[in-house]
Amino acid sequence: MLSVPIKFGVRSDFRKELHARVDAYLDSCGRRVRAPFAMYRKSFVIIAWLASSYIGLVFYSANWWQGALFSISLAMAAAGISFNIPHDASHGSYSSDPRINRAFAFVFDMMGASSYVWHWKHNVLHHGFTNIPGVDDDINLGGMGRLAPTQKHLLFHRFQHYYLWVLYGLITVKWQWVDDFQNVISAKIGSADIPRPKGLEMFLFVLGKAFWLTFFVIVPLTQHSFGIWLLGYFAVNMMLGVIVAVVFQMAHTVEEADFVEPPPGAPEERIKNEWAAHQVETTVNFAPRSAVWTWYLGGLNYQIEHHLFPSVSHIHYPELAPIVEQTCNEHGVSYSKHPTFRAAIASHFRWLREMSRPPVEPLAA
Repeated sequence: MLSVPIKFGVRSDFRKELHARVDAYLDSCGRRVRAPFAMYRKSFVIIAWLASSYIGLVFYSANWWQGALFSISLAMAAAGISFNIPHDASHGSYSSDPRINRAFAFVFDMMGASSYVWHWKHNVLHHGFTNIPGVDDDINLGGMGRLAPTQKHLLFHRFQHYYLWVLYGLITVKWQWVDDFQNVISAKIGSADIPRPKGLEMFLFVLGKAFWLTFFVIVPLTQHSFGIWLLGYFAVNMMLGVIVAVVFQMAHTVEEADFVEPPPGAPEERIKNEWAAHQVETTVNFAPRSAVWTWYLGGLNYQIEHHLFPSVSHIHYPELAPIVEQTCNEHGVSYSKHPTFRAAIASHFRWLREMSRPPVEPLAA
């Protein structure tokens, strides 16, 4: 089991009140905590979108413009599936049956990213220790960028608000070919030790890589030359990587989000905020009024609600958001949101620009 020597403040009245209100809402509506029929219907639509895009790109693209259109469609469909199906399943919010959740989480593996590694990287380290440098691996770019105030500033970071948008496009390529293997072999994510997969989990890891290699490398190479395949592979993954990275960055690496340093000193020292307040103040919602973004992103524009209640289906987030915001206001917890997708993008750009500047050294006393 992962052990991170960080403790949060003692559970507060805010968290108790928040859970009581959300539970009362779900009970009063008679709604299932996990995915209702609408979620399964949406899954069918997105899977059909992905399948038709894949077939069109691999088997029916006869010229550059057809390849371009199918590549864009496949990248968007793959991102949509990731946001809605394996992401929810890995949090246990897709079904009340753990076996079904594990099966649908395997969709990550089928697209080249290990669901086992994702569980530790995302569910445990990111959700458990959001925006804590050195623990939350989502804000660790390995020196290629600076996302938190306490991270080391390097000379080339001064251009990061321009070049990082391109590097975001390589995220899925790095997951597929490097990160998953490195994390499993070293049994580490960043500085955190993780259990190495064994038995069924190791089998699924290997099976997933074999499936991805077959359907996204070998099969396309039977239909196209190596050069055409390579062009299509990078075209799809560059778009997919940018979409995935930007959606998650807009929720945490923006001007309104807090970054919290682990407490110095003895292990028994705690972060001042209790866990729920920490989640709210290190996370920012965006485009909450957009039904289109909510549908496509699997409710990830309601990141605050997702971080507080990851095992509740994202179908419920639009109704939960006003409850959460009101409770935050009553307890003095800072609840932040951007009204549009564009506003969130702009805030992320400004934060990257702010972090591109060397930190100001305090004046000597």
